[in-house]
Amino acid sequence: MLAGRLAEPRRFLHVVAGPRQVGKSTLVQQVTDELGLPVRYASADEPTLRGADWISQQWGAARLEASGEAGAVLVLDEIQKISSWSETVKRLWDEDTRKKRPLKVVLLGSAPLLMAQGLTESLAGRFETLRLPHWSYAEMHAAFGFTFEDYLYFGGYPGAAPLIRDPLRWARYIADSLIETSIARDVLLLTRVDKPALLRRLFELPCRYSGQILSYTKMLGPLQDAGNTTTLAHYLDLLAGAGMVCGLPKYAGDAARSRGSSPKLQVLNTALMTVTAGVSPQEARSDREFRGRLIESAVGAHLANAAATSECELYYWRHRGQEVDFLVKARSRLIAVEVKSGRAPQAHAATAAFAAAFNVKRTLLIGGDGIAVEDFLSRPVAEWLAP
Repeated sequence: MLAGRLAEPRRFLHVVAGPRQVGKSTLVQQVTDELGLPVRYASADEPTLRGADWISQQWGAARLEASGEAGAVLVLDEIQKISSWSETVKRLWDEDTRKKRPLKVVLLGSAPLLMAQGLTESLAGRFETLRLPHWSYAEMHAAFGFTFEDYLYFGGYPGAAPLIRDPLRWARYIADSLIETSIARDVLLLTRVDKPALLRRLFELPCRYSGQILSYTKMLGPLQDAGNTTTLAHYLDLLAGAGMVCGLPKYAGDAARSRGSSPKLQVLNTALMTVTAGVSPQEARSDREFRGRLIESAVGAHLANAAATSECELYYWRHRGQEVDFLVKARSRLIAVEVKSGRAPQAHAATAAFAAAFNVKRTLLIGGDGIAVEDFLSRPVAEWLAP
């Protein structure tokens, strides 16, 4: 997709956003290598202080290479780490547009929420976005030979894949290079967080209770903090914006009521669950309860990552003791998804109750007597949503 966009005449800024270690830089390098154009790559993800002048310097150097009709490509990585970056990019992009300079620009960022803020505030009408989620089971299987059990435990981090034969080393890499770096450099460094210790402890809740519905008021208990529910909701949004964990809203048929509901906690990569739990691959497989939570979380992550790329909207539903694991809304179509880690009956009272209350187009049973979990994860979500 990106290759086709860059091969076109210069029309838009190209924005590639997604969590850390999902292959953004590698993708851009592979695409630009195929194009055969001069490329200038620069990253703001370095210890030295960057500012708006740095963007202008990199842009100016790239302009010198943009000779001829085909032009050149400027790639600016971790751009959101520069204060007021969007205003500087807007000024330079508009200058090139007026003077018809053939410079194509790609912006990369590992904090999609912060990227989106800068884009919508200053660059409206000047960009198109390619969102990269965590890698799916099909992608990890094709690239690294992951089995289904591998994927449940090790998740979808391609950079960590070569370490899985040494689970302790793999776990240290995930904890130090991904979890800590994402929190410290993509959230705390770039956003005002008055209670960083609270945010760190909040991150652990979805990792330990992924798949469970937990009110913000009940969260305050295990967090042992005097914060308020509004602060928790904001911090959970920040963690979701960094592509780590999220809180799924309850489906109520009304946007305002959904936003005010208790969230269903969900990891976006099952590796976060296993590392936080501190269990070995053997322990994860033998513990039936934990493995069941891993299976439901893997299905939820598959759906949530599709929602993060705007393929759909994702909710849960609960009413009077009845619960539907996931509600997927694609345009005006509603699909109910139930996940069973063991053998399950064909009839599901909660799904039937929801279907009776709302206009459900399809119900999917994953696991048990339904679609095999491995088969569900092997196919893109868009295929399951197709009419």
